[in-house]
Amino acid sequence: MIKKNEEYIVDIMDNGFQGEGIAKIENFTVFIPNCLKGEKVKILIVKVLKSYAFGKIIEILEASKYRVKEDCETYKRCGGCSLRHIEYSKTLEIKRNAVQSLVNKTLKSKIEVEETLGMDMPYYYRNKIQYPVGLDKNGVPQIGVFASRSHEIIPIKECLIQNKEGEKIAKEVFEYWKLNKYTFYDEKTQKGLLRHIIVKVGIKTNEYMCILVINGDKFPEEKKLVDEITKKFTNLKTIVLNSNKKNTNVIMGDSNRVLYGDGFIKDKLGEYIFKISPQSFYQVNPIQAERLYSIAVKQANISSEDIVFDLYSGIGTISLFLSQYAKKVYGVEIVEEAVNMAKENAILNSVNNVEFIAGDVEQILTDLLSVKKIVPDVVVVDPPRKGLDSNSIDNLIKVLPRKIVYISCNPATMVRDIALLEEKYQLKNVKPVDMFPFTSHVECCALLELKNCQSF
Repeated sequence: MIKKNEEYIVDIMDNGFQGEGIAKIENFTVFIPNCLKGEKVKILIVKVLKSYAFGKIIEILEASKYRVKEDCETYKRCGGCSLRHIEYSKTLEIKRNAVQSLVNKTLKSKIEVEETLGMDMPYYYRNKIQYPVGLDKNGVPQIGVFASRSHEIIPIKECLIQNKEGEKIAKEVFEYWKLNKYTFYDEKTQKGLLRHIIVKVGIKTNEYMCILVINGDKFPEEKKLVDEITKKFTNLKTIVLNSNKKNTNVIMGDSNRVLYGDGFIKDKLGEYIFKISPQSFYQVNPIQAERLYSIAVKQANISSEDIVFDLYSGIGTISLFLSQYAKKVYGVEIVEEAVNMAKENAILNSVNNVEFIAGDVEQILTDLLSVKKIVPDVVVVDPPRKGLDSNSIDNLIKVLPRKIVYISCNPATMVRDIALLEEKYQLKNVKPVDMFPFTSHVECCALLELKNCQSF
């Protein structure tokens, strides 16, 4: 039996869904971060559980040909880009294999998952920066990212996946706050003012929004900060103050006050312009989002007579993409601010065949089907990581739309949900899209067609 704090030399047999290496010691599974299939490594066992253990690399004895020189000093500690040590094309293969493994283990339909759609330039792609600020153990102010599985702030010189200009804005605000000796939030005492600096970016429009999340309702000389920062960054269109006075891990509170500008920015996806507010969800990689939505539209193959439901519709991005082909699109989203923004986006783009409804998807779907008797031909779902709730799946099985297009940021819950639909639906294809290069995450777009249903 293997023991904690003992050293072993192991061969890496495979890579897991998080990109971690998988080895066997006396038929006991060990997971080791930052390892690649085919490598021989010396490891230290750091944790032993009932059926598996965790180790860490002491020395790489035989390196994989796909291992590359690390280009970030902090990625191992922050846990964000967990695949940074791997050649980019190989990360796409690892992600595709991880999705294929889930399909093979869970579904009756043993289809071949398509190749992962990667980026031509997988750097500086994020349009949303969320930097925690606070004090280190010596009381020195810090800005950066939380260390993996902790709330220790790791200072970052440059993040290779964040927007460069957005990062400059965040750091300039931090330096201003520090220079003026304003206070920083301390999680232990729950005292201090500034908690987070968030910057949102319109990649196509070059518009920037800065959100200051504070433990209060105001801070000293607000106009002075606005004047200083907007003078240095002319593309900064709005600054918003967000109040979060709760002892919580949730980054933003419910209350926003606009300090400068209109309180929103715009960006363009495909042919559509979208207004983005402080709280509304917008895909963090719009270059890949545009390609993902184009895949979804192609899979749906909507006709001009089709009624389409877009569940978890956010600010209406997918709904508008679908609207140009459908008779009517109904978008359902629980975040009221996002629904209001979606309605504005429809008006902004002169789209009049969409209807956005605020509320819980489970309840609204039941109302649309049972009360209003609106029956969809095609349903597009883009749920949060937890996937679909059981009532929504039951409703889909009752109504039996001709097609279901399932967009997912969590292949495990997507495959789980597809398994519940398999009796009535045939899984036609699964296309992984690399929305978050060098991280362990992968987005998927899957098409399900009703069995024994002729195509229109």
